[in-house]
Amino acid sequence: MSAIFLKLNKTKDVNGLDTGPGMLNRNVLVLNQNYEPLSVCTVKRAVILIYLGKAEIIEKHDGYMIRSVSLAIPVPSVVRLGFYIQVPSKRILLTRKNIIKRDGGRCQYCGENHGAMTVDHVVPRIYGGKDNWENLVCACIKCNNIKGNRTPEQAGLRLLRRPKRPTHITFIQQFVGISDHRWRQYLFLD
Repeated sequence: MSAIFLKLNKTKDVNGLDTGPGMLNRNVLVLNQNYEPLSVCTVKRAVILIYLGKAEIIEKHDGYMIRSVSLAIPVPSVVRLGFYIQVPSKRILLTRKNIIKRDGGRCQYCGENHGAMTVDHVVPRIYGGKDNWENLVCACIKCNNIKGNRTPEQAGLRLLRRPKRPTHITFIQQFVGISDHRWRQYLFLD
């Protein structure tokens, strides 16, 4: 493939988005052949998939092109693979950082989202509570200290929502974020 470069006169568009070489690092939603969201990659990787005939552009950034000597490809926002990939159940690692991200950095007892956050066992370990997605929540230091080694009911606290294991789709929605409004219909947000 000949060298790819962006032939654009400005580095920011009217919305303040990077249109220079940094555009190649913007996020692109990758869909399976059946339109199921698979992952997120860079524009650069998506263009390679398109050039190799492994993907097609479903949504594009209007007016932006990646040009080489003999080729012009619209800058993709969403691509679909040309073949079906059997995806095993994706496991998102159970880490403190991912628990806090899943809960949006918000205490699941009082709703506070400022200051230092900890991870709390809903059912404490001394009562057989496990280290799993369904038993760990984000908590502010104040609520964690109030709760101590008690259940929320014993401490007079109530969970804002029941914790659950995130899927790879919720990972894209919440952890990566919706980089482009064109993604919404593919991430089941409309």
